[in-house]
Order: sequence, then C-alpha cells, then structure tokens
Amino acid sequence: MTHAQLVVLGGGPGGYAAAFLAADEGLDVVLVESEGRLGGTCLLRGCIPSKALLHVARVISEVDELRADWGVEYSAPKIEIDKVRARKDKVITTLSAGLGQLAKRRNVRMIQAKGVLEDSTTLRLEGSDPSIPEGGKVTFDHLILATGSVPAMPAVFDLGSDRIMDSTGALRLQDVPPRLLVIGGGYIGLEMGTVYAHLGSQVSVVELTAGLLPGADRDLVRPLHKRLNGLFGDRIYLETKVGSLGLQGNEVEVAFEGPAKYGVERYDRVLVSVGRRPVSRGIGLENTLVQVDERGFVACDRNQRTADPHILAIGDVAGEPMLAHKASHEAKVAVEVVLGKPAEFDKLAIPAVVFTDPEIAWAGLTEDQAKREGRAVEIATYPWAASGRAQALGRVEGLTKWLVDPETERVLGCGMVGPGAGELIAEAVLAIEMGCEVRDISEAVHPHPTLSETLMNAGEVFFGTATEIYKPRR
Repeated sequence: MTHAQLVVLGGGPGGYAAAFLAADEGLDVVLVESEGRLGGTCLLRGCIPSKALLHVARVISEVDELRADWGVEYSAPKIEIDKVRARKDKVITTLSAGLGQLAKRRNVRMIQAKGVLEDSTTLRLEGSDPSIPEGGKVTFDHLILATGSVPAMPAVFDLGSDRIMDSTGALRLQDVPPRLLVIGGGYIGLEMGTVYAHLGSQVSVVELTAGLLPGADRDLVRPLHKRLNGLFGDRIYLETKVGSLGLQGNEVEVAFEGPAKYGVERYDRVLVSVGRRPVSRGIGLENTLVQVDERGFVACDRNQRTADPHILAIGDVAGEPMLAHKASHEAKVAVEVVLGKPAEFDKLAIPAVVFTDPEIAWAGLTEDQAKREGRAVEIATYPWAASGRAQALGRVEGLTKWLVDPETERVLGCGMVGPGAGELIAEAVLAIEMGCEVRDISEAVHPHPTLSETLMNAGEVFFGTATEIYKPRR
C-alpha cells in the first residue's frame, strides 16, 4: 500500500493546480486520474476545444462581414472537417502533454485509475494501469476532491444513439449535420450552435424559459439574441418544451410543445445541452463523513473543508459556479489550508464569459441580483455605438455597464456584451476586488481607440461627463 501526504482525486484545472502547488510547497503528492492524461473536462472536452472551434467560426464570420459590408470579395469557404478536427485535437494534445511534463518535473506521482474511498484515509484504485501500486490502494493524510462534473442527459433523451449528442459528443465533430437542433439555450448550447452554424449546419435552438441564457442580464443578452436570430435564421424557439425524441433511420424525430413551435420535425443530429451534474456518486463518499446535498454537490466551507477533517473539495463538485478559473483558485486555498496557512475563498467577483459572437461577460453584482437583495445601485451604461473602435470594426451592438454603490461610489459589478468582452472583463474584476471607486476607472488613462475605453466611458456616464454621448447625470 502506498502512502502520501496529499492525494488529489481528479486531474482537471482544479486538480492539477492543487497537485502542482502542493508539490512546489514540498508535500509528497499523488494525483489519481481515470484518464491517461491531465486536463479534465476543460482541456480535453470543454473550454479549450470549444474555444478553438469558436475561433474558426469567428474567422468565417469576419470574412462574411468583409464581403457584406466592405466590398472585399472571397470565395465561399471549403470546410475540410477532418483537418478542423485534427487541428482541434492537436491543441488538446499539446497542452495536455505539457501538463504531464510539468507533473514529472515536480515529482507528482501520477496514477491512472478510478479512485473509490474506502474510508476517510484510504483510496481504492480501480483499473489495470501499471501505475497502480501493489495492493491497489493508497492511504493519505489529506485528500482534495476534484472530480469535476459531466453533462446532464435526461433519461427521456438518452436513446443510445450518437445522433443525440451531449457537449462531449458535439466536440468530437464527427460531421457537419445539415440540420442540428440544440436543446437548451445556455452558454454551452449557444457556443456549439454558433460553431456548427458557421461550419454549414442549419441550427435551431429550443429553450424552455422565456429567454436565452437564463440568469444573465437581459441588457447583455438582447444584442446576442438579435445576432443569433440572423445566424440561425429565426429558428430560436422560446418557452417551448421537447416532449420526446425518437429515432427514424438516420434522423431524430423531435416532438415540440410550446407557443413558439408545436408538432413534430426531424433533424440529422440533436445536441442536448441542459446543464451539468457534479461527479460525486460512485466514489465512496458514503464511507466518509463528507456530506452531499440533493443536487450532488459536496458541502464545504470557505476553507474548502468538508465535514470530514481529512477531505477537502474544489471545483465543480464543490458547487456553482462551475468554472475552471474558480476551481484553480479554490485549489490554492485548499493547499494552503492543508499546509496550515490562514486561507479562504473570499472573492467579490468571479467573472463569467459566454464565448458566443458577440461575447457576454460579467463580474460582481448583477442588476437582477441587486433587485432580489433589495440593494440600491446606480447603473451607468455606455453604448458601443459611441465607440470609434467599435464603429471601425463594424460592431456597434455592444454595451458596457457599471453597477455603482450610490453612497460610496464604489464599483460593485460590471457587465458587457460585444467582441472581446471576455478579455475586457478582467479590468472590472480587478477594480471590484480592489474596492475601486468609479472615479478611479474614469480617471485612469485608457488607450485610444480601443474597446477598453468603454469601461472608462461608462464611468464617465456615471458623472455625466462622457464626451461622445450627451447624458447628464440625474
């Protein structure tokens, strides 16, 4: 039986970050991962491959904009799907191989196996890989649970056919289906729908609620919805339910129930994108003191400690938001707690980005959250139509908005929609975490002409001093 000071169960962005930091701090670390390579969902079948494909989609879109608006002519693109898939896979392989080398250089002992907890200090290793030690078990002083999440697939949709895909199946990019239905108007469904639409599929989206991206700021969603209507050909069906799926040869028959669409229609493939669920079952948590809620999330405190003194939890399995950057920061907290340092996860702003076109990004307090909590805020919004850079790009649909405390004038939240919003939101995160006042942003010199200026300009709107628009402060 092998013993380690720290075992990390799961090799995703939270797991490998925890293992690497712990090793750097001198701990003896074993990392247990059921796959043969590091990266987890984010790298192997999530964030990274989807963003690689979204880059292809964005380039195709920009060429279309040149042809439509600037009189620059190109021939129609020819999609060689095998090469697209190979390039996407090369990105994954390169990054994952790099992580493997970093693990070796840090002397992190990697074991390819499924880990099942027998008790609070013993992990049983299931598999046939030669990295599994004799006896098939590893004991530990502490364990960091970083098992992540998997796509949710309702039983009624799980017909055992690859024509009904989850996000993992969609990223395999087996072909470009002539007709694709996306069930779910969340960020994963819209991102993958965008990719397939630009590659040549006729994409339809069905969403049970009254709007795309439920929970996101409606001011931010509105420009995206308008652009997606053009991309998808007005085939976005809101407040509509999919009653059933059925296989008819090489097609999927879909029964719709709702005001936007009713009846039966056939598609070549269907992407089911209705959320993700944490991986907390089948790993022996019932043999420990760890507590799991009704949704499958592991209960832990701000130190990432669970109810079991030997076990900490990070990432998707530890609760929402299910974001890779949240997992990696929780990893740092968990390792410092294991080392006996005073650390806790106490963030004012965890940025969220939807990598559609236009991108949507927000951080800190949202307008809906402020209303629910009865918090007084002032909102300052700057339309990108007043931005010289946005005009030059031909992308004037965007906006930037700050939520400001009316008494202290501290910035509490920020949201934006437009090309590159995911890159721009980092400034807002820093401002919120630093407790900046809106004047700190409005008086910081921003480069011209850039979209980053819109953060400064929205601050000027708060004071009624924005140069490019006339909107005196009330």
